[in-house]
Amino acid sequence: MADGSNGDAFVAFERVQKSYDGETLVVKDLNLSMPKGEFLTMLGPSGSGKTTCLMMLAGFETATHGEIKLDGVSINNIPPHKRGIGMVFQNYALFPHMTVAENLAFPLEVRKLGKSEREAKVKRALDMVQMGAFGGRRPAQLSGGQQQRIALARALVFEPELVLMDEPLGALDKQLREHMQFEITNLAHSLGITTVYVTHDQTEALTMSDRVAVFNDGRIQQLDPPDVLYEEPKNSFVAQFIGENNTLEGVVQEIRGDTCVVKLDDGEVIDATPVNVTQVGERTKVSIRPERVEIDRSRLQPGAHTLKAEVLEFIYMGDIFRTRLRVAGNNDFVIKTRNAPDQVKLSPGTMIDIGWLPRDCRALDAT
Repeated sequence: MADGSNGDAFVAFERVQKSYDGETLVVKDLNLSMPKGEFLTMLGPSGSGKTTCLMMLAGFETATHGEIKLDGVSINNIPPHKRGIGMVFQNYALFPHMTVAENLAFPLEVRKLGKSEREAKVKRALDMVQMGAFGGRRPAQLSGGQQQRIALARALVFEPELVLMDEPLGALDKQLREHMQFEITNLAHSLGITTVYVTHDQTEALTMSDRVAVFNDGRIQQLDPPDVLYEEPKNSFVAQFIGENNTLEGVVQEIRGDTCVVKLDDGEVIDATPVNVTQVGERTKVSIRPERVEIDRSRLQPGAHTLKAEVLEFIYMGDIFRTRLRVAGNNDFVIKTRNAPDQVKLSPGTMIDIGWLPRDCRALDAT
């Protein structure tokens, strides 16, 4: 998949490939363009090519083929320290023998800034990440969250136009990680910094990004804003990788415009929205999000399709109830319902009717 509209791109990958052994491509014919100020996340499982793309952009890896451009200029042959890019890593990469202020001043010294200018920029960067009082401490005297803030400040201290972040919150606990997600995105947008963020955490990608590039097998499977990615997955991989998803397998029986008829493997027949199925007789995986399924018949909208289901588990999760069902031969069909006073508690073994609208049910590729 490509995003080839790179006329006004600030960052552009043009037909970029990468191989480490001369045979196997870990990045395959990548075309990607980003406008200035965008927060783009590269999301995917281990080995999908996302980190390799980040490292090529940083200059730590060299593209085997194709061109990488920054503000219209090819940077293929420019060494990392001359690209003017800020970097934040999961392991912080702070110098342990330096104080916090010295860590932040280091990239400014490399750029030959004078002492008073260095001090002013260090103070500004520390204040940006609410660490103004910690300049005299060493990294070992800071918590993990504080060290990550310092690593972020060091990436921003020389006011780069582009910042790359490689799993920067992976070592933090859940609550601190969520807090830092909002801090990083707010900071990036308020400063107008173009950001490329790499993670395998889908929730992080959805909550932080302007757009998300979902990688698998060296290619971008889909590149879209988070809501489009979640609501309108283009293939089975994206549907399964982004958020929780129910899958029913079957064969396409009929295609008519924006609807297709699918005969499920257990014999049930349902309507779905054809996404990347093109012919009758083709196998398909039908995708339905848990929150789009209704278990109360009185709430079903006109045109909804209903199926019989057996309750296997009914789990209280605080703000929601998570019900696992057996539906059309699938024992892992999940429904999420809001914790409301009128919620009927379902016992395992109970048979119920469930339903959804055809527009919420997407017929995707079978692979």
